[in-house]
Amino acid sequence: MRALVAMSGGVDSSVAAYILKKQGYDVEGITLKMVTDTARFDESACRSDGNINDAENVAATLGFKYTVSDYSADFERKVVDKFVSSYIKGETPNPCIECNRHIKFGKLFEEAARLGFDKVATGHYARVRYDEKTGRWLLLKGLDHTKDQSYVLYSLTQEQLAMALFPIGELSKAQVRSIADESGLVNSRKADSQDICFIPDGDYKKFIESYCGYKDTEGDFVDKDGNVLGRHRGLTGYTTGQRRGLGVSAGRPLYVIRKDLENNRIVLGDEADLYVSRIALRDVNFISIERLDSPMRVDMKIRYSQKTARATVFPSENSIVTALFDEPQRAPTAGQAGVFYDGETVVGGGTIIEPEL
Repeated sequence: MRALVAMSGGVDSSVAAYILKKQGYDVEGITLKMVTDTARFDESACRSDGNINDAENVAATLGFKYTVSDYSADFERKVVDKFVSSYIKGETPNPCIECNRHIKFGKLFEEAARLGFDKVATGHYARVRYDEKTGRWLLLKGLDHTKDQSYVLYSLTQEQLAMALFPIGELSKAQVRSIADESGLVNSRKADSQDICFIPDGDYKKFIESYCGYKDTEGDFVDKDGNVLGRHRGLTGYTTGQRRGLGVSAGRPLYVIRKDLENNRIVLGDEADLYVSRIALRDVNFISIERLDSPMRVDMKIRYSQKTARATVFPSENSIVTALFDEPQRAPTAGQAGVFYDGETVVGGGTIIEPEL
């Protein structure tokens, strides 16, 4: 059976390839080159030459074919452009989810099928199971819950899950590094990647301006009653729940609770104002069920690093799903993902719409 392994140059995807070789798969490796225009992107962004060299070294050590494919046009159109437009609309998007949706589990899977591969593998900490009773493929959390990445994979379709392999999903990070050490892989001690790959310095505002020429304009900080509290430097420089860097003196801590795009204002309030009981989600994808026909009890995450919270999800009109939390949750943020779980199993997820405060 032929398996195409998406290799980032990191230890996780390298060990995924090693495991599949040991299991008898006919393995080939591929690195997706997301950025080629270094005039618009930092040279260290998205699969740098150092990462490609590490992946090539691993492939040579393990003895399988390795290629690099240019996905930069698709990446810019499907991920970067969407990230920029989302930020300009006042949202705080998660580009890793869009990259998984359109590139790693979109374009790459299409190409793998065209080339006759039976499976596509990645180094994600997640698991796939087939449910004989429902006839559906299931996405489960990785066994190492400190590294679990099922949250960023909620958009996977049944066709993609049927073809997907997550060889390290039942391992801990310590076990993965141990396997890499014992196998003599060059990247066994390589640090995990951080932040958004195409903005390595984390300055989103500067990146957006240099990428498309968009210039933020200053506006007012206001309280919930519309009283002016100070001036902000532009909407893209702030996110819901932010406290630091506001430059407003009020005698008490203030937080960003909402962006008012129409009036170019940022609404500030107390921490208690951040807690929300009900949110709505768009672009919802279901995995363990075909569709939501009636209210369903779930565990729900509204950000990657958060623990799940109990909630009930309700079907609404126009493909919108509403979630009602048992206890109010802090700072649900428009553009981020809300993901539903039934224990270890991903039920589905969608994109959070600006909550009503």
